[in-house]
Amino acid sequence: MILLTEDSSVLVIGGGVAGIQASLDLADRGFRVYLVEETPSIGGRMAQLDKTFPTLDCSICILAPKMIECFRHPNITLLTYSEVKDVSGSVGKFAVKIIRKPRFVDETKCTGCGTCTQKCPVVEPSEFDVLLGDRKAIYMPFPQAVPRIATIDKDNCLYFTRAVCKICQKLCQADAVDFEQKPQEITLNVSAIIVATGFDLLNPSVINEYGYQRYKNVITSLEFERLANASGPTGGHVTRLSDGRIPDKVAFIQCVGSRGLGRGVSYCSSACCMYATKEAILIKEHEPDSEVFIFYIDLRASGKGFQDFIDRAKENWGIQYIRGRPGEILEDPRTKDLIIFCEHTVSREVRELRVDMVVLCPAFVPKESNKKLSENLKIRLDEYGFFKNEDSMLAPVDTNVPGVFICGCCQGPKDIPESVAEASGAAARAVEVIALTARKEAQ
Repeated sequence: MILLTEDSSVLVIGGGVAGIQASLDLADRGFRVYLVEETPSIGGRMAQLDKTFPTLDCSICILAPKMIECFRHPNITLLTYSEVKDVSGSVGKFAVKIIRKPRFVDETKCTGCGTCTQKCPVVEPSEFDVLLGDRKAIYMPFPQAVPRIATIDKDNCLYFTRAVCKICQKLCQADAVDFEQKPQEITLNVSAIIVATGFDLLNPSVINEYGYQRYKNVITSLEFERLANASGPTGGHVTRLSDGRIPDKVAFIQCVGSRGLGRGVSYCSSACCMYATKEAILIKEHEPDSEVFIFYIDLRASGKGFQDFIDRAKENWGIQYIRGRPGEILEDPRTKDLIIFCEHTVSREVRELRVDMVVLCPAFVPKESNKKLSENLKIRLDEYGFFKNEDSMLAPVDTNVPGVFICGCCQGPKDIPESVAEASGAAARAVEVIALTARKEAQ
């Protein structure tokens, strides 16, 4: 039996699927949880995806109920649009300073009606849509955002940049817009900390021969997810960025910036083979007559049902897997088609393939904020910049600091099921450590 006290609280840093799962596990066991997320909404990377592998279930359909449960749970306090500034103390008695950035919208008044976002005259690229779509200067990141509260982008709002406009404030019937809001600093006393800050994708432009950001029809896998998503900038229609045409031939290139020397990173990013297969199937669902190719070095299909998923992609959907890493991509300046030069390592032939669109699968890399957070928490990073666990076999979620745990992609590339399992493991370890510390203090 665990004796819960007023100090039996846990800080979870990162509001992606791993942070959400850890928070729900702890809250359901009676612990007070503070979930800190740097963006205006929880959801993380999973909220940007169209479907999940290997079941092809709708990603947001799985995630949104967890987001709502997290928001409504009486034991969870959401601190969105917030950052951890400083951490002191030790297990059982951590003191955490958090900066709550001003939304310039009163969270207690905003109803999420969307009138302000509709009438705002300023249009900016949407970070959630990977800059492929637009948002307003006052916005909600995506339709299922939690909490459903607007946020004003101070850097682009006409009131802050030119001292004009205020249309959102004039039209807001809830009187929620508050241009005078200031950053708030709060201090929390918690017994344990769980870090679940996720990952970023390598910018493929460092692989110059693939033409990313030079050729419009070379996109990343995350950009593809937003194009395929019904809530994305094209309403779920996968089209070429150069002319809006639906592509007849699409090629996926694996290990872009992974498993290489000199450029990118040397490790395997784990999930790319499977999500490329999923995205290839999505193309065939949209356009059954299209041709889809996947260039790979080795196929990593180690999860439950993963190999069967690849087999079905080949047999039922006609996805063509080509073993070989393309050496160069050139663009036809007239048609904007792409010509891929590659050695097929099975047949040992050098061939070229002409396609309408290329989707790059970049390496998973640590977030830039990891270094600062590791200094605040005094936990170690590995050679690549991910948070380092104590022992991958015996203590996979423990760090060098007792009471601080890690889960999900912040400690290395992995897929959603593995991230969720690790999150539950981190929550269980936090409970164990809190109980042990309380027992020692009681003696």
